[in-house]
Amino acid sequence: MGVQRLLRLGMASHTCSRTAAAAPRAVRPLSSSLLAPSPAAARPRPAPLSCAARPCRGHAAGRRFPGVAAMSSSIPPPAPVQKSEEEWQAILTPEQFDILRRKGTEYPGTGEYDKFFDEGVYKCAGCGTPLYKSSTKFNSGCGWPAFYEGLPGAIRQTPDPDGRRTEITCAACGGHLGHVFKGEGFKTPTDERHCVNSISLKFIPASEEA
Repeated sequence: MGVQRLLRLGMASHTCSRTAAAAPRAVRPLSSSLLAPSPAAARPRPAPLSCAARPCRGHAAGRRFPGVAAMSSSIPPPAPVQKSEEEWQAILTPEQFDILRRKGTEYPGTGEYDKFFDEGVYKCAGCGTPLYKSSTKFNSGCGWPAFYEGLPGAIRQTPDPDGRRTEITCAACGGHLGHVFKGEGFKTPTDERHCVNSISLKFIPASEEA
């Protein structure tokens, strides 16, 4: 009886161990560690830079690209023209010399170009430097030719010693043109009036421009 009992207990123990080994494992829920992305994927990606944060192609600061037109082009100033007063007297009429070199003024309403509006370019009567386009000329009613802007780099502005007005001269030869007035309310792009003596100018028709 003792031997049989021991045999039965051994068989029961062997059966339990096999049953336990054959029993399917309980399904475990996926842990958060398995669902979590990999460390590389978990790192936040940097947001893409906007055009304000980085220069767009073709607009990089300080760079130019083929096929991209520049917003503005630098126009070199006119070449300086230097002559002695005797040389100016020899090539200018007395009226031109009085206004261009001695800063005189013609009487209002008497100038050749006061009511003149043909298409072309106005040049300095002294040295021939182009000063104004006819498209910038307007009728101000002041008695002198009026322009709302000069050609880039062609006009030099210098405040009068008394500070009341601003003189305009040819940037190349220094010839006196007149004065510029600002903020007078004219409906022009610049709200400026370049009040110029006709004697200081020489008009070149558009048909004769090079």
